[in-house]
Amino acid sequence: MEGLGGHTRILIDSIKRLLRRGALGNLKKIINKSHAADLSVIFRSLSIDQQLKIFHMINEKEKQGILLSELDKDSFLDLTKEMSVQALIDIFEFIPSDDLADMIARLPHETADQVLEGMRKENSQAIEDLLRYDDKTAGGIMVPNFYAIQAENTAQEAISSLQKEHKDVEMPFYLYVIDEFDRLVGVCSLRQLVVVKPETLLKDFMSVNVLSVRTDMDQEEVAKIVARYDILAVPVVDENHKLVGIITVDDVIDIIREEATEDILKMVGAGEEFAETKSILGSIRSRLPWLFASWLGGIMAFFIIGHFEHALSKLAYLASFIPIIMGMGGNVGTQSSTIVVRGIATGRINIRDISSVVLKELAVGFLLGAFYGFLLGTVAFGKYNIVMLGLVVGLSVISSMTLAALVGSFVPMVLARVHIDPAIATGPFVTTSIDIVSVYFYFQIAMILLGL
Repeated sequence: MEGLGGHTRILIDSIKRLLRRGALGNLKKIINKSHAADLSVIFRSLSIDQQLKIFHMINEKEKQGILLSELDKDSFLDLTKEMSVQALIDIFEFIPSDDLADMIARLPHETADQVLEGMRKENSQAIEDLLRYDDKTAGGIMVPNFYAIQAENTAQEAISSLQKEHKDVEMPFYLYVIDEFDRLVGVCSLRQLVVVKPETLLKDFMSVNVLSVRTDMDQEEVAKIVARYDILAVPVVDENHKLVGIITVDDVIDIIREEATEDILKMVGAGEEFAETKSILGSIRSRLPWLFASWLGGIMAFFIIGHFEHALSKLAYLASFIPIIMGMGGNVGTQSSTIVVRGIATGRINIRDISSVVLKELAVGFLLGAFYGFLLGTVAFGKYNIVMLGLVVGLSVISSMTLAALVGSFVPMVLARVHIDPAIATGPFVTTSIDIVSVYFYFQIAMILLGL
């Protein structure tokens, strides 16, 4: 079977060909047979007029809503500004509350207010409640439509209630049990519900050890909990332990993908969003400040080298080893910072273990530096037949790689301790600082050992 990438390419080619031919009948058939997620990928390569034409060919409002939810922010805004408020309201009625809250938050304030006013009162109230929370917290991503029942009910009553009153509940794999004040007191699975005797009270077989999260918990921490305990959904409670929503595994997958993408882009200094979803000006604006760090570091390295210009004039061959010493240090620093940032993100590294993590990376950097320092020192000695030059180069590689490992591991740990995203410590910042330190120590060692 052909992979998703091949399938999507074929679909894109087919839709573009039918658009050129004006074969609207065949195009409409393909559009309505295709998944909305595939159509969202295709939209990136189409003009706004073509997007509108395809969008209006979709028969189901629910599918139109899924497509809108899958679009990046710029494509979403371009498409929705060409639609009437009533058309948006008709589509939004079919979208789950958590996704709808994110979409309304993207709209211009005036349009968002008009949409909320036009929606059914119960729906608009649920959305407004979600919009009160930060969109990166459990409250911002939770679904307020969940199934909960009091502990005094029987298994039969719970099943009957679910069949009659809760048909549209998202992810009804768990039955959440509450007390008379709507506080979460237990949970049971649907499997438990159907295997016990119908007259059994929920409180007699429910599990009271319920994993739950607070509305103000960061979404990344929520994702870690769901992944660690292999659960399909996690309940969300407020400060009074009142059950207010649930977060489902499909939302957690989106969170993990989003957080991983942000970390990767931050680590290379490319902002927080996919470059292909930005305009040229937007890409420049997000990358310019990060590259300025590299530029500034290069200027500082230039002045350091200029300070030791007299040494270079005497021993010009010292300049030939600068790139490799800087490069080896930068590579080790990036490796260490990437390992630490990823470890923190996945929960495998505890930010309280800063000393053990840093010491481990320091030892690794030193041993790697000793190995490559010996190799490069041997090359320097073989080329110029100067023992002290080989020693200078070898010690410089050791110091560069050791300090790089120190900086690469220490800085992300410290930033995480003070609640700053450690991903910003990698990329330009680590490599630039290592370049400066490497050049400085290289010439200091040369001045001492070569008597310059």
